[in-house]
This record gives sequence, structure tokens and C-alpha cells, in this order.
Amino acid sequence: MNAAKTSKPDRKDNRRRDRRNEPKEFEETTLSVDRVTRVVKGGRRMRFRAIVVVGNKKGKVGLGTGKAGEVQAAVQKATRAAKRAMLRVPMVKGTIPHQIDVKFKSAKLRIMPASPGTGIIAGGALRVILELAGIKDVLSKRFGTKNKLVNAQAAMKALQGLKPARGGNTLADEPKKPIDAEPEATPDKSAPKVKQISREEAKERAKGPNLDVV
Repeated sequence: MNAAKTSKPDRKDNRRRDRRNEPKEFEETTLSVDRVTRVVKGGRRMRFRAIVVVGNKKGKVGLGTGKAGEVQAAVQKATRAAKRAMLRVPMVKGTIPHQIDVKFKSAKLRIMPASPGTGIIAGGALRVILELAGIKDVLSKRFGTKNKLVNAQAAMKALQGLKPARGGNTLADEPKKPIDAEPEATPDKSAPKVKQISREEAKERAKGPNLDVV
């Protein structure tokens, strides 16, 4: 005899569907998946290396790499590493607070703030990182290598070196003080007052009083 089917809905299936439909807090972008080899005693060992960028487009972004024998496993490892290494990016009105130049290995990057409506003037790995960080207007220039991993690491180093703006304005708008300028000396009230005298009066005081010998 066949067992009677229960009329209760499967709660586990509903929970899984709800989890899939939930919006993700962070967006993920795979920069590249490369095949790498390592020479061992028995020959060469081939694996896959994935580079993943994770961000919430609200000031948080992270970069991670992962290696595994399968592409999917490598991407999962890189995603977990990116979430552990997330950093907060200071922003002012959709752009960065100030200009920054960075050199990392053979990569050189220059990132500059831009006015609203400019957009992201960047390419490659730098553009992906800036978009996932939530930056809307920025100018940039890349010098040196075209390696995606090195440029991505240089971009993260540049974002990590940004300083938050003070008073809501960008640091570039603040007046720059000359390097050689010395701070003004404040008068010390406790110091004794010095009275200036003429040269003739100083000579007379140096001679001392005239004493007549009797």
C-alpha cells in the first residue's frame, strides 16, 4: 500500500527559495581567471587563479585572489578573501577627497577628484574597483604595466591612502601653506623687559662712578 501524502508544504524548499530571492549586500565581479602551474617533484601541478572584487557601492570595497583545481572553487576562495580584506573609502559628493599618486611594483596610478557629472574616467581593473566602491566622478591615469592583478593591488593601495576631508570640503580646495614658513613666535609675558639705551650712556655706565681719593 502506498503511504498517504501529507498536505503540509515543504518548509525547507520555501526557505531556500527565499534566500535565493534576497538581494545581496555586496556585488561581486571576477576580474580574471588564469591557469597557473607549479613545478613539484613529480612534474607540474596545474591550478586556476581567480581575482575577484567585492563592493557594496556605498564606500566599501575589497580585493581577493584564490587558487584551486576548479574554476568555481577558485572564485569562491577569492570572494571570501575579498570580503575579509574590505576597506572603507572616504568620499566627498561622489568623488575622492584629494589627488593621490601611488606606485606599486611596476604599476603607477594617478587618481584625481572630478566635478559632478564627469563620470568614471578609468579603465581596466581600476574602473571596476571604483564602481564597486561607489565613486561616481573621478579622473585617473595609468602608467606602466597592464597586468590586472598588479593594477588592482595598486588601486587598493591608493584608496587605502586617501584621507577624509575636513569640514565637508576636499583637501585640494584648502589653502596650501608654504613649507619654509615658520610659525609666529608668541610673546612670553614672564620674560623680563629689556630697555634700550644709547651707546654713549652705555660707555658712561661702563666707567662706573668717579671716586675721589682723600
